[in-house]
Amino acid sequence: MQIQGFHHVAIIASDYLRAKKFYTELLGAQIIAETYRAERDSYKLDLAFADGSRIELFSFPTPPLRVTRPEACGLRHLAFKVADIECAVAYLSHNGVTSEPIRYDELTGRRFTFFNDPDGLPLELYETTEPVVGTGA
Repeated sequence: MQIQGFHHVAIIASDYLRAKKFYTELLGAQIIAETYRAERDSYKLDLAFADGSRIELFSFPTPPLRVTRPEACGLRHLAFKVADIECAVAYLSHNGVTSEPIRYDELTGRRFTFFNDPDGLPLELYETTEPVVGTGA
């Protein structure tokens, strides 16, 4: 077996319409398909980004809360690639989304920051451009 990469990440939202708006209108994901599953009273929204990465966004009538401690076992966060982190942070701020201060990854020298989706899920912006030599990175 040779894994080729990730196909998608699945997210269950507490408020489907709010999450749909966040991921499509704010983060720019394109809708591939939207399916209502009557037997489960649930929506499944297939979303894609420019590089082909995908999110499956689900709704369920009363999903249980997830443990939110930052170091709880399990998926820690979802990281999005951006070319210009300062521009991306300014865009989020302009749209009412608060992010942490931009930091440097001590291993790669690349810049990153964290913000949350409407349900408080931790999301990361990770700058993919090469670090500039002499920036202290």
